[in-house]
Amino acid sequence: MEPLPESDIDVELVEWPAGDQRRRHLACSGRPRLLIVDPGAPAPACDDVLEDWVRLPADADEVASRTATLRRRAHTSLTPVPRIDDDGVVRFANLWVALPPVEARIMGALVRRFGAVVQRSHLAEAGWPDGAPGRNALDVHVLRLRRRISSVGLSIRTIRSRGYLLDGPAPSESLLPGPAAGS
Repeated sequence: MEPLPESDIDVELVEWPAGDQRRRHLACSGRPRLLIVDPGAPAPACDDVLEDWVRLPADADEVASRTATLRRRAHTSLTPVPRIDDDGVVRFANLWVALPPVEARIMGALVRRFGAVVQRSHLAEAGWPDGAPGRNALDVHVLRLRRRISSVGLSIRTIRSRGYLLDGPAPSESLLPGPAAGS
């Protein structure tokens, strides 16, 4: 499962309000769209992150900027996000791996902030809610967790002096379907 490169995502330009039926069709299929609003028409209500609008006459730079933003949003929405269930099973794309309880709690904290740095102190609190053990215990569990989740295409990066960051595969990496470790 390889996400489309951002540059390959098409943003549809839709005349509005004349193209409202096409707009609804594109929305149902999850396609990003930029509404080109007639000068006298009221502003459309856009409650979908894959939709934006400009009013005619529109500046070419504004159209380019808004389509680039929609392209980035569409790319982000196509990127799989890991999940962890109450039994400590991590699922990413169509792969999964089971984790022991302490690692599952640490992973839960990382999943909740996927793609963002999580401080060591927060991971220690998550792993040991009744009181954190020494520094080495967290390091050992993060090392074990790294090994386990690599089978589903996830990685934990150390962000020096700040904490850890849970990350997915690089855009060029492909995930093969099927069960992973723990299957």
